[in-house]
Amino acid sequence: MSKVVLITGGSSGIGKSIGEFLVNKGFVVYGTSRNPNNYKNSKFPILELDVKNITTIHKTVETVIKKEGKLDVLINNAGAGITGPIEEIPESEIKNNFDTNFFGPINVIKSVLPQMRKQQSGLIINVTSIAGYMGLPYRGVYSASKGALELITEAFRMEIKDFNIKMTNVAPGDFATNIAAGRYHAPLLKESPYKKVYGKTLDLMNQHVDSGSNPNLMAQAVYKIINTKEPKIHYKVGEFMQKFSIVLKRILPDKVYEKLLINHYKL
Repeated sequence: MSKVVLITGGSSGIGKSIGEFLVNKGFVVYGTSRNPNNYKNSKFPILELDVKNITTIHKTVETVIKKEGKLDVLINNAGAGITGPIEEIPESEIKNNFDTNFFGPINVIKSVLPQMRKQQSGLIINVTSIAGYMGLPYRGVYSASKGALELITEAFRMEIKDFNIKMTNVAPGDFATNIAAGRYHAPLLKESPYKKVYGKTLDLMNQHVDSGSNPNLMAQAVYKIINTKEPKIHYKVGEFMQKFSIVLKRILPDKVYEKLLINHYKL
């Protein structure tokens, strides 16, 4: 029987690429969006789900299980970007980002675990970010929310291992998607002491996304993980230097690594 896959945020970008790739490999795929009616031409069904709304989470998970009788793979892909000087980002926006990138995925996981425990099988893949391995200037909130998801996955894995449920993280680098258009940008305030440097950093970040890798690389990585009997705890997908930056952080003194980031962002 074909494996049944649920992908949050499956209507565009990385989620869409993963979904289309898996459909072509014979999987039964369901994607989600807050506005599914906007994606009627999708190659797989798009169901309504807002990771900040627990009611929509339960409804969509129940719909998939009722229709297919099982749920083999959850791909927690829905997420949101956020940029700005931490001092100037409204608290409400910081909480909103954590609701989307951290609490949302946790609630989706909680919703699928009873079915996976009943099946005595399942795989949960959390899409995090290479940015979650380091505190990046003017992306500190995003780094923190994705880093938190990385860490809680480590704990989750040990708690669910007796149920034959696997969990892993996949951390992408910069990919050519529409994430820049959807992220919250703290405004460039005229009187802000950060105005000049933040403006330059924002331009650099957008250039990285525009020239990013093909999202199909993520799709191929996810397909490989699904077919791995014992997935690793962490996977990184992206340009060599993006992945190598994590290695450097592990081996270099903190201040030396900080200096590399300062030079990279021309701060």
